[in-house]
Amino acid sequence: MRTFTPEEQEFILAHQYDDVAQLMLQASRYPQLPVQELVQQIKARQKAIQKLPTWVAHPQAVFPVAVSVEQSSSEATAAYKSDLVQGRLLVDLTGGFGVDSFFFARSFAEVVHVEQNAALQEVAKYNFGLLGADNIKSINSTAEDFLADFEGKASVLYLDPARRGNHDQKLHLLQDCEPDVLRLLPELFQKADAILLKTSPMLDIEQALQELGHGTQVWVIAVQNEVKEVLYLLQPQAPAPADVPRMAVNLLPASSPQSLTFTRAQEEAAEPLYADPLEFVYEPNAAILKAGAYRYLGQHLGLHKLHPNSHLYTSAQLLSGFPGRSFRCLGVSRYSKKELLKQLPAKKANITVRNFPESVADIRRKTGIREGGDLYLFFTTDMHQKPVVLICEKAF
Repeated sequence: MRTFTPEEQEFILAHQYDDVAQLMLQASRYPQLPVQELVQQIKARQKAIQKLPTWVAHPQAVFPVAVSVEQSSSEATAAYKSDLVQGRLLVDLTGGFGVDSFFFARSFAEVVHVEQNAALQEVAKYNFGLLGADNIKSINSTAEDFLADFEGKASVLYLDPARRGNHDQKLHLLQDCEPDVLRLLPELFQKADAILLKTSPMLDIEQALQELGHGTQVWVIAVQNEVKEVLYLLQPQAPAPADVPRMAVNLLPASSPQSLTFTRAQEEAAEPLYADPLEFVYEPNAAILKAGAYRYLGQHLGLHKLHPNSHLYTSAQLLSGFPGRSFRCLGVSRYSKKELLKQLPAKKANITVRNFPESVADIRRKTGIREGGDLYLFFTTDMHQKPVVLICEKAF
């Protein structure tokens, strides 16, 4: 792996926020520098500015191609994961750029970073040294070859399987990923006390628990209301899938995470109450919706649902600390362009659809309502099976 000279590092840092296309057009101004190569570093750094601030902050850090940065975990999710497991030795069998390995090193005496792409492995190894992660050993190997040669036993084996191909529409399925975790499970359990598996957010949780058969905990992790990861802790002895705890977590930049833990059995046993929209309306965060706490959430928090499939909740008194967005309901309208525009003098609002037959784009096209402003419109279905529009403002 080639490191960069002081002059090259100076160029990268000086142009870190510049338009890379313009830099390439101006390459002739820097005949002494490999501008195309340096621009690739700048592009990767730009991808990482919000996602990987620890790496970006180090002037000598080397980045792989931008796509490897895009595919890596964020520092926010990696730091959260590092608190979920701890022990003597963790082996990251799909190490990639090494973000997860770096944060796991805070919770384990030793971490082994395994990456089959030699160039990516060298970059990760170099950065571990720069960042002072001295308890990480980096190895260029496939997961299968490493396991075949590994004679010890890890506290935890961590896998984030890569998706195969570019055009298969079922890339989120376990059997479509590499390495094939389902095939490797017996060997994995021979080499570790527990397995922490990261899957595509698109994978159905029920299906995964049935196929894996050893789930003891599930985490659905969102960052600022966008689901990024679903994690499964696998151990030899596990409860029935319906009794596996699921924690829905929404990581926020300036406050504590929003979280809710429940089981499928609790969800199925919950008996929701229904009501027409009251003074306050609530929209759960994306992690809760992915985890499937539709009935349990309302019962647990003492809220009424608007409809079995709308997944919007309501109350007469404001519930503080709701894990999602809270609104004051200013009124309820029919889905009528004329009626809606009467209540929108600026002809703009933020629109959300929940259990409604039309998309946001269709609604905007038909009504002429522009995006923005302080009002929030929820196009949904009420308990009487009628399409309605809730006109709301943020509760706080």
